[in-house]
Amino acid sequence: MIYCGIDWAERTHDVALVDDTGQLLAKRHITDDAAGYRSLMDLLAEYDDTEETPIPVAIETSRGLLVAMLRAGKRKVFAINPMAAARYRDRHAVSRKKSDPGDALVLANILRTDMHAHRPLPNDSDLARAIAVLARAQQDAVWN
Repeated sequence: MIYCGIDWAERTHDVALVDDTGQLLAKRHITDDAAGYRSLMDLLAEYDDTEETPIPVAIETSRGLLVAMLRAGKRKVFAINPMAAARYRDRHAVSRKKSDPGDALVLANILRTDMHAHRPLPNDSDLARAIAVLARAQQDAVWN
């Protein structure tokens, strides 16, 4: 089994894939646009075993276009609270210094070791997903 962790940021994201033993298989830095999403999907497709059980993804947010794109198929997406991820980070590094590529690896390992303790995001209808994306875009526009 392979697990994916994505450290989410405003403009770019770090991605890490690990196997059952915790071995880092791939890492990538992607942009928050169509090209970055395509790069992520190509990476996941390269390592996906079957269409029936796509690689699960851990990410620090449950909203946005990236999450909506990941949830479009059968893939399980786990929104991990950033504070919880920080606690897991302490297990892997003594410096407590934040590192985006390192956090992507920590998120992937959260699924590898403790996926049973986290719930995947529920399946929403197409209409519910569209409303959520539009509401978030409107909120971002108001804030800007």
